[in-house]
Amino acid sequence: MTTPGSCPATTAATHPPMCAASAAGGSQKMVRPRLVLFGDSITEQSFRPGGWGAALADTYSRKADVVVRGYGGYNTRWALFLVHHIFPLDGLAPPLATTIFFGANDAALLGRTGERQHVPVSEYKNNLKMIVNHLKDCSNSMVIVLITPPPIDEEGRERFARSLYGQNARKLPERTNEMAGVYAGYCVELAREMCIPCVNIWSKMQETEGWQKLYLRKETQLSTRRLSKH
Repeated sequence: MTTPGSCPATTAATHPPMCAASAAGGSQKMVRPRLVLFGDSITEQSFRPGGWGAALADTYSRKADVVVRGYGGYNTRWALFLVHHIFPLDGLAPPLATTIFFGANDAALLGRTGERQHVPVSEYKNNLKMIVNHLKDCSNSMVIVLITPPPIDEEGRERFARSLYGQNARKLPERTNEMAGVYAGYCVELAREMCIPCVNIWSKMQETEGWQKLYLRKETQLSTRRLSKH
């Protein structure tokens, strides 16, 4: 029985469990952890239905917010212009973890239509290093994960170009799987030197027979139907 002005006894059945941050004190604001995905169009499109970003958001839905910072067409050189704005040094709550997923555009071949995106592989590695160092300056506890560029389905890219442009499609490829592998190797090498995790999807995806159709769409983007299931 309660008296006027009093509150009924609370039970676990009538109130949801209280998180530790809330229990610490009413004046303390709870800051939900963030996982930031930083990259090019492969990251930008990762939240499409079934995408790898959407899968991460679902996995961590009760623990953290997954934030996409993907910029279509960007290479590591252009990413350096963004990193200080996305990850300010005076930020009150830096991300708990960040993935860095560049290289597909850096590996575009010179002398082809995509050469504006090309970044020499030595510069690519150094740009990644500067991005990682900036994140470490933001937080010495942030988990930083490098992701290599994915493999290239060269035949699929040619078919896709013909479907769009017919006989006007360029015969020379803008990107090759071999060159993507070179950039992937430098990404893995940097991760080893800086003692941070790296996901080598260039190698891992090609371990599966028929990877071109299983993991890729439009011959460059990661498939939103299959990749998150493997």
